[in-house]
Amino acid sequence: MQRLTVAGRLLITAIVLAALYFGFKALGGNEWLQKMRGKEATEQTGSSSGVEGPENSADSPTLPGNDEATSSATDEASDKGSSSAASDNGPRPAFTYTAPEPVNGKLKGVVELGASGFNSFIVRIDDQKRWKLEKAEFGNSLVTENMATDQDVREGLKKYIGNMLDFGVGGRDIQFVISSGAAKAEVTQKIIRALKSLNYVVNIVTAEQEGKLALRAVLPSDFDTNSFVADIGSGNTKISWRSGGSVQALEAYGSKYYQNGVSDAQVAEDVTAKAKQVPAANRKTAFIIGGIPFELAKQVRNGKERYTVLKAPDDYKGENAKQKAGLVIYKALADATGCQQFVFDWDANFTIGYLLTLK
Repeated sequence: MQRLTVAGRLLITAIVLAALYFGFKALGGNEWLQKMRGKEATEQTGSSSGVEGPENSADSPTLPGNDEATSSATDEASDKGSSSAASDNGPRPAFTYTAPEPVNGKLKGVVELGASGFNSFIVRIDDQKRWKLEKAEFGNSLVTENMATDQDVREGLKKYIGNMLDFGVGGRDIQFVISSGAAKAEVTQKIIRALKSLNYVVNIVTAEQEGKLALRAVLPSDFDTNSFVADIGSGNTKISWRSGGSVQALEAYGSKYYQNGVSDAQVAEDVTAKAKQVPAANRKTAFIIGGIPFELAKQVRNGKERYTVLKAPDDYKGENAKQKAGLVIYKALADATGCQQFVFDWDANFTIGYLLTLK
């Protein structure tokens, strides 16, 4: 290189640079540069817009449901399709009701044998029938699938009873209720015998009684004259309302109707016919409970709120056969009543209504 002239050195340098350039281009260097420029522009746009990642979520823009004006867990607005329940699009008026607390209440417990399993609830009730849920446990005994044995029943009940006693519930203050849906299953008599072998009284309720008990636990007195209650269970759906000092309750298909070869259209027709019997004055708000409403409410719950307003039926997509069937029922309820606010109560259960009937 020292013997080369200046011109020679420049020529060799130019050749090397040219080789590097074409090699870089052949390996996609231009595309890489464009991506880097695009990434830089995106990062600059993101930082200037004020949008922050999960690590800074505490300072992120308010999400629907965090203030009174736009609550994702407490209301619904614009109609979608034929469903009158509110869509997830647009503002939602907040549902701000707070249930009264019991004063010097007593702990009571109840074990429910439903169409899909054992559930237990411990509540504190005062002499004015104000109540508060203290503890809930949910299990699955596969009752309607004919997989529950006597041993399953005994062990399940012993577990629930033991937990209640440990929590402070007196032995005489524990009740056992068999739902109307479970009463239809062939294995229910075997379960009843197992319960009686443990020296416990079994309380079997009809669908009409179940609907009335659900209303007693779910419907706040402030909403007696303008609301109704829907309990979408696996075995059946109960629709109830208060009118003129009395309670009316009707039974329709439950969310496992598909197992019996019943069509969606038949179920929708049945639920619609029953729901249309709810007086127009009682259609402002629907308080709703049951397995499917629970699954729908989980998707939009705001923190640990007790009351969650569901989205419109059309705004949900069923993840399995049971959810799709439940949405058929929910949509029929919404369309038939024109109700724009379906409120799920996280604490209520018809068996708590049964406890409220006791002295």
